Amino acid sequence: MADKKAQLSIEGLDQPIELPVYSGTKGPDVIDVRSLIDSGYFTFDPGFVSTASCESEITYIDGANGVLLHRGYPIDQLADNSNFIELCYLLLNGELPTEEQYKEFDKCVRNHTMVHEQIANFFKGFRRDAHPMAVLCGVIGALSAFYHDNLDITDPSNREVSAIRLIAKMPTLAAMCYKYNIGQPFMYPRNDLSYAENFLYMMFGNPCEPFEVNPVAAKAMDRIFMLHADHEQNASTSTVRLAGSTGANPFACISAGIAALWGPAHGGANEAVLMMLDEIGDESEENIQRYVDRAKDKDDSFRLMGFGHRVYRNFDPRAKVMKETCDEVLEELGVGNNPKLKIAKRLEQIALEDEYFIERKLYPNVDFYSGIILEALGIPTNMFTVIFALSRTTGWISHWNEMITKGVRIGRPRQLYKGHTERDYPE
Repeated sequence: MADKKAQLSIEGLDQPIELPVYSGTKGPDVIDVRSLIDSGYFTFDPGFVSTASCESEITYIDGANGVLLHRGYPIDQLADNSNFIELCYLLLNGELPTEEQYKEFDKCVRNHTMVHEQIANFFKGFRRDAHPMAVLCGVIGALSAFYHDNLDITDPSNREVSAIRLIAKMPTLAAMCYKYNIGQPFMYPRNDLSYAENFLYMMFGNPCEPFEVNPVAAKAMDRIFMLHADHEQNASTSTVRLAGSTGANPFACISAGIAALWGPAHGGANEAVLMMLDEIGDESEENIQRYVDRAKDKDDSFRLMGFGHRVYRNFDPRAKVMKETCDEVLEELGVGNNPKLKIAKRLEQIALEDEYFIERKLYPNVDFYSGIILEALGIPTNMFTVIFALSRTTGWISHWNEMITKGVRIGRPRQLYKGHTERDYPE
C-alpha cells in the first residue's frame, strides 16, 4: 500500500494522473511511475539521478550528511570493530553472525580459496602485458565453465555456494593476475592466514623463500576491503542487477560488474590520484602550490584527484578511517621519503587548511587515502581497480542474491527517440 499519493497534471489530459508515493525506513520518498505507460508517457532521467531502480535493505547512503550504513551499522563502527569476513556475512545475511556462525563462515571461505588447476592454463591465453582488469574480467566470467555444479539461481543453497566461491576465490585470482603480469609463478593460498594476509602472501610471496605478512599492512588491506565492500546502487552494482535480471549466472553478472568498474569514471579514482601525483612530480613547496593554484583556476584543465565526492556533499565517512590507516602504514613502513607520498601529505594538509577547499567541502576522500596506502604497500597502479573489484564482489553478490530472492522482472529501460521518422528506401 502507498503511504500517500502524488498527482501529475499534463497539458492535454482531462484528468491528473494519480501516482503512489512510498516511504523507506530512511531517505527520500519515491514516486511509483510504473503506471505512466498506461497514459502513453515515460519518465526521462539520464544517468538515473532521480530514479530508484529497486528496493533494497543492504546499504544506505545520506550524502548530504556523510552517512554510510551497511544493514544499519555505520561504516566507521564496522571498520573499528569488525573485519572483512564478518562484513561479508552481514551484507549477505542481514545480521551480524554469532561466534559459531562466524567460525563456520570463515572456515567455509578458507576452504574455497583454491581455484581449479586448469584455470592456470586459461591465464596463458592472455598476453603478459595485458591489463590485469582485462584478465580478471575474462577469468571471472569463465568461472561458470569450471564451477557449473551449483548454478541453479532459483535454489538458495546454490546461490550461497556461488557467493562463497566468488568471495573466496577473488583474492586468489586477483593475485594471479598480478603474478602473471610480472612473470612470477602463482602462489597457492594458505588456509592458516586471514583473508587479507592471504591476499598479500599470494601477491608478494614466492616459492624461493619464506614470506611474513606485516600485520599493519594486513590490517590496512582488510580495511581497504571493508571500505570498498558496497556503496548502494552505483554504476557497477546496477550493472550486476541488470545482468542478473536476465537470469544470467552469478559469475557472468560479477564479470559484468567488473567491466563497469573498469571505467575511469567509476573504479579508477584511486589510480587517478597516483597519476596526478606523477604529473605534479617535483615535491618542492613552490611546485605543489603551483598545481594547487591551477586546480583553483576554472579555466585550467588540471584537477586535483581524490578530493570531494559526487555522493558525499560533506566529509566522506570512509575517509576518516582510511586516513588513520594511512598514517599507521606510513609510520610502520617508513616510506616517508617517497616523493609521491610527500606530495600527497602536503596536498592533504593544504586541503584541510585552505579556505578554498573548506568552503567547497573538497575534503580528501577514500580514494585519495587508499591510493596512498596501496602505493606504500608496493602495489602497482594497474592493480588498484582489481583490488576495488575484489572488495566490491561481496556487495555485488549480496545485491544479486537479494534481487533473485525477492523476484525481479527483466530490466528494460526506455528512451526518448530523436531519430528519423519512418521514411522510404530510395529507388
